[in-house]
Amino acid sequence: MKFSELLNKELKVLNVGVAIFKESMESQSAKIVNVDWKPKCGGKKELIDIINKIKDNEKILKANEEAINRLLSSKAFLVDIKQAREVIPALTENMILHAGPPIEFQNMCGPMQGAILGALIYEGKAKNLKEAKELAASGEIKFEPCHHHNTVGPMAGIVSPSMYVYCIKNETYGNYAYCTLNEGLGKVLRFGAYSRDVIKRLKWMENVLAPGLAKALKMKGKIDIKNLIAQALLMGDECHNRNVAGTSLFLKEIAPALLETDLSKKKIKEIINFINSNVHFFLNLSMPAAKSIADTIKGLEFSTIMCAMARNGVNIGIRVAGLGDEWFTAEAGQPKGLYFAGFSEKDANRDLGDSTITETAGFGGFAMAAAPAIVKFIGGVPSDAINFTLEMYNITFAEHKEFQIPNLNFRGTPVGVDICKVVEYQLPPFINTGIAHKKPGIGQVGAGILRANISLFEKALIRFYEKYSGKL
Repeated sequence: MKFSELLNKELKVLNVGVAIFKESMESQSAKIVNVDWKPKCGGKKELIDIINKIKDNEKILKANEEAINRLLSSKAFLVDIKQAREVIPALTENMILHAGPPIEFQNMCGPMQGAILGALIYEGKAKNLKEAKELAASGEIKFEPCHHHNTVGPMAGIVSPSMYVYCIKNETYGNYAYCTLNEGLGKVLRFGAYSRDVIKRLKWMENVLAPGLAKALKMKGKIDIKNLIAQALLMGDECHNRNVAGTSLFLKEIAPALLETDLSKKKIKEIINFINSNVHFFLNLSMPAAKSIADTIKGLEFSTIMCAMARNGVNIGIRVAGLGDEWFTAEAGQPKGLYFAGFSEKDANRDLGDSTITETAGFGGFAMAAAPAIVKFIGGVPSDAINFTLEMYNITFAEHKEFQIPNLNFRGTPVGVDICKVVEYQLPPFINTGIAHKKPGIGQVGAGILRANISLFEKALIRFYEKYSGKL
């Protein structure tokens, strides 16, 4: 065909991965077939070489199969509710636990600092905000990540000695995980608020809610939280940012036992009303259940499966099974989402909290296809929820046997984030999240979505190869 003849024919264009070229052709009304393609490992030679050397390695595959076996076979039961000082041995009276990877007080974000100030007032270590600020900055209080103490916390994740925690036992492997009780949404400690009504609510939780639930649990006996998560996924929750069904299921389990206790009718009514009015109450049960499950693979030699992902409002960090306690960190992302009246993205703090332990264990954002109604809280349309879940199958090692998604013909949720796949496909995990105001004392301002920072997984992969290259 002559070139002049080509120009007189209708142009048909194939575009491979170049968005600006696609847009240019479409602006000229050309018919174009677009192929969404990206170079392996973002075209980074060092990462490509590592992937080529370790992909399909027998030792790694065997370790990852064992990791998935542990994640799926774990059984998470609520067995007790006690004050944190009773069950977290290293939590001294001058220590406060926080969400995310390690960080010093002076480097913390506004909502985390605000939550710490509130905790110091709540504990009686400071009479007012001025004293709390001085004490927090004095060096007398030690700050450590919840993850270093078998604990997780939503948003700021603050755990102080007097706070009650759920005690979750993984009955398959014998390990425990802990989390405080959920305060509700809006102006609450975990979002950085510290006003009198916030402290008053925490004291009521300490004196009425937690002891009452502990009494009821003794009457009821242990509760299978993993089973409640599986049920909630079938009922429209994803058990991270949507917990309507999970909260209802837990209330159904505990309410009859509350009525059998010696608590007054007034206190029982207060407890039931509090849980019933707090649709996120179940979050603080699903999180330690996930922690008790994910901790079973930490330290598993040769495994490339992620065992923790957490944010402190400044940095996001991950841990990988085969690399044990090491953190790999990068700047925390800025969520995109829906804001409460009077607030906007300019008010938002960077992503915050340990709640991404849910995605680590195979639900939460990875199960959004089970919860299309969540888009009313975080933004988007129902098809987005399905697409986010479908994407995550590309970077996970398996599908869950118990956590199933009705909208996907009861397909198991994606489980076991493999850092090799994340790096190769340049597809970091999806996260849905609450949004705190960047200034202390204000609280929650919205909810949204984002992805983890890809550099975390690239750093972890390089470190993994450094550690294991001579053993593979």
